[in-house]
Amino acid sequence: MPRRVVVVGAGVVGLSCAWFLQKHGAEVTVLERSEVGAGASWGNAGYLVPAMVAPLAEPALLREGVRSLLTPGSPVSVSARLSAATMAFLTGFARNATAARWRRGMAALGPLAARSLSAFDELAKGGVAAEIHEQTIRIGFTAGQDTAGLEHELALARASGQEMSYRTTTGHEAPFSGRIAQVLHLEGQRFLAPGTFLDALAASVRERGGEIVEGARVRAIGFGPRGLQADTWAGPPHRADAVVLATGAWLPELGRRSGVRMPVQAGRGYSCSVRLAEPLAGPVYLPGARATLTPYGDRVRITGVMEIAARDAPFDGSRLDAVLRSIRPLLDADWDDVREPWSGSRPLTPCGLPVIGAAKIPGVQVAGGHGMWGLTLGPITGKLLARQIMTGAGAPELVPFDPLRRS
Repeated sequence: MPRRVVVVGAGVVGLSCAWFLQKHGAEVTVLERSEVGAGASWGNAGYLVPAMVAPLAEPALLREGVRSLLTPGSPVSVSARLSAATMAFLTGFARNATAARWRRGMAALGPLAARSLSAFDELAKGGVAAEIHEQTIRIGFTAGQDTAGLEHELALARASGQEMSYRTTTGHEAPFSGRIAQVLHLEGQRFLAPGTFLDALAASVRERGGEIVEGARVRAIGFGPRGLQADTWAGPPHRADAVVLATGAWLPELGRRSGVRMPVQAGRGYSCSVRLAEPLAGPVYLPGARATLTPYGDRVRITGVMEIAARDAPFDGSRLDAVLRSIRPLLDADWDDVREPWSGSRPLTPCGLPVIGAAKIPGVQVAGGHGMWGLTLGPITGKLLARQIMTGAGAPELVPFDPLRRS
């Protein structure tokens, strides 16, 4: 059984791994290139919706992506500057965006999604002091939009073992404008404030004896005179019995050297906050604009866009403006008071499934590539991977996500 484990990355996936490793008795050090939650973990929508967990690679999104190349302001976009790695990702995405592969992906993700909320409950019982709210999520459709596609996804999620219920209504209801003709109410889901949750999770890791080193960029993982170690650009090496790579969109930097062949591409998302005309009780999703609204103090956080670009690409205000333009006719809000603009890179794989498990280097594990579902699936990923690392017994739920598989 490993005694000392180094986790690289202090997003929700890395911190969840650290927390559950501690539960098994490991001494944990977390190395973070920037600061806790600095990647996609901080500015995301904050909603926990296992019922909607699905592979991103699906035929409808592929068609939308092709159309977006000719449509300025589309919620899905591809950077004009394409690297060889991005071209390889797009080729793999197109190959995987078939109905048959999407259904297989849904079946693979189902067991993780079905157990995801119980992992949050375990964190709360173990001392992670962050509020998690149970609430119905309302999904608004304009006239001419059809709920059939979403209902098909929900049926597959139910078939994979999830319990859920939903209903649809017509007619005007706040916060929607009159352009929303139908609302699907997805019950029994949850939401939280991502930044607050990450801070609480990091605090719990520290209280249990873990060390979190911010500003520690890892340059290499390998074997030194005293065994496995993580080398940073400054300071002595961090020796360990096991290392977990949970670096989000930056996974290829260390993953490729560890034998991970699955490409991981940055899918940048944008968010900001506004004040609605009436308070928002729970999350709202607008599938036509691919935008989400979540309660955020006395305001709401708006999250949207899927921009295939470099992970370190600069903030592009026009992308956020496009999100706001697309939803302005659908909601009653103070659109002159936009605050807290943010962008972050989600880690995408061509097949839409994460990479979780052992790398080629003995003792090195990988946890990443969760796409838009890193928050929802982070704790259950940490729980299952920690148990696999500390007991040596493979987790059947993680078999489809082998990091050494090809795209």
